[in-house]
Amino acid sequence: MGMSNAGTTAPSKPSLRREMSYLDLTMASLSGIVGSGWLFGAYYATSDAGPAAIFAWLFGAIAIGLMAFLYAELTGMLPAAGGVARYPNVSHGRVTSFIIAWCAYLGGAATPPIEAEAVMQYSSRYVPGLYANHSLTGRGFLVAIVLVIVLFLINYYGIKAFAWINTRLTLLKLTVPWLTVIVLAFFFKGRNFTIEGFAPHGLSGIMTAISTAGVIFALLGFRQAIDLAGEARRGHRDVPRAILTAIGVATLLYFGLQITFVGAVPTSLIQAHGWAGLKFTSPLANTAMILGAGWLATLLFADAIVSPGADTLVYLATAPRILYAMQRNGYMPKSFGRIHKQHRVPFVALLVNLLIGMVFLVPFPSWQHMVGFISSAVVLSYLIGPVSASVLRRTAPDAARTFRVRGIKLWAPLAYIFAGLVVYWSGWPTDGYVLLILCIGFIFFAIHAVRSRIPAEEWRAAIWMMAYVVFLTLVSFLGSFGGIKAIVYPWDVLIVVVGSLIAFYWGVASGIPTTESMQLNDRSIAVQEEGN
Repeated sequence: MGMSNAGTTAPSKPSLRREMSYLDLTMASLSGIVGSGWLFGAYYATSDAGPAAIFAWLFGAIAIGLMAFLYAELTGMLPAAGGVARYPNVSHGRVTSFIIAWCAYLGGAATPPIEAEAVMQYSSRYVPGLYANHSLTGRGFLVAIVLVIVLFLINYYGIKAFAWINTRLTLLKLTVPWLTVIVLAFFFKGRNFTIEGFAPHGLSGIMTAISTAGVIFALLGFRQAIDLAGEARRGHRDVPRAILTAIGVATLLYFGLQITFVGAVPTSLIQAHGWAGLKFTSPLANTAMILGAGWLATLLFADAIVSPGADTLVYLATAPRILYAMQRNGYMPKSFGRIHKQHRVPFVALLVNLLIGMVFLVPFPSWQHMVGFISSAVVLSYLIGPVSASVLRRTAPDAARTFRVRGIKLWAPLAYIFAGLVVYWSGWPTDGYVLLILCIGFIFFAIHAVRSRIPAEEWRAAIWMMAYVVFLTLVSFLGSFGGIKAIVYPWDVLIVVVGSLIAFYWGVASGIPTTESMQLNDRSIAVQEEGN
């Protein structure tokens, strides 16, 4: 009831291979988190919030950490490829699932181009003409496309090849950020935290930094292990552990980078220009050169190519899994669910994702312009985690949960409120763009829905999500974060908090028993990926 089995594949057909270990899954999530965010995050956050940017990272870590815990419960119960698209299918049906999956996919498809752009920005030091005036040049655009195609081919040759290369790349690229923290600490000056005032732009500056400076964008990468769960050897056990391990390691790293960056910037530069006036093309490397640590700058420029490049590799693997999951949910062409006989990857979804991702290089030519869009779209998709976890406590109370969140009645609504605020802080017109693209996707879904005759029950189960997206967009237009300021701060924030709380409980009440939730309740594994 309320669930289509249209995407089920016959056992005789090729299936995904379960070959990823706990280490591979952890490195996938860590690579997703530590991409270009560590290169730019501390700099942009400080420009928006001054030294108080540390609170932006604190809030971001709490918000994402709460969502990660709730997703850990979901993945421990149902490790499936493209899990973020599968969970709303289990708790609410196909309509809600499409809204969430489409948002998740938009963010996932847009990330490889943004990371490829970061590679071009740092590579321009060695190959002039790739990046100028804060955007890609024509040559840089072509080279970025070539890079994305090469990394696509690695994914095409199977999950084992991807895991082997990514795990080693991630271990390599993590050494330089940690070394940067250590070296910058030797140049630490406590007075830098008070020269212009600890929070020169007040609380609103911190809020802006959370969404548009790369804070949330950096931490959102934990989802990579979730989307690859259908190819994990022991998904029920390893995926939750991998998610939480990656979040913990990355949070410590970003805290260290933010604190040491603020403390290491020459005091004279802050006095002359202020935090918002600092002009760094390659923030950490530029700082290292000014401080006389040229050798560190050389390492940073080298790792600045490897780090976002590895992130591109990861997202080229996980975004197609969302398309694959959407097909299994029954609202994408059957070809998206086709598995390559030899390499055992969803090769059609991989190719379609490659083509769509390239489009994102065109309308958002600079790193910071794309960050707000991706953060808003992806966080919007994450909203389902707290709701689905709460619904399944009711509709599948006896499901086998290898990880169980204690105090879910407190943490789930709190995580939902945090996520809603992050989407709102992305500001106008970013939220308007997300709604526009969501509506375009929904038109195609509605055409499919007419043909497949989706039950009214599943449409009713999605009204809360539709209403909430419209609500956030409307408040964004009227509010003080890029909007017309018809609703001034802090009333706009308060309205979002209250609206998010109402939407959460409405969403939980809208959950319906589905075929898959009933199978989970019987501790069945019939709803997992084919071949298992």
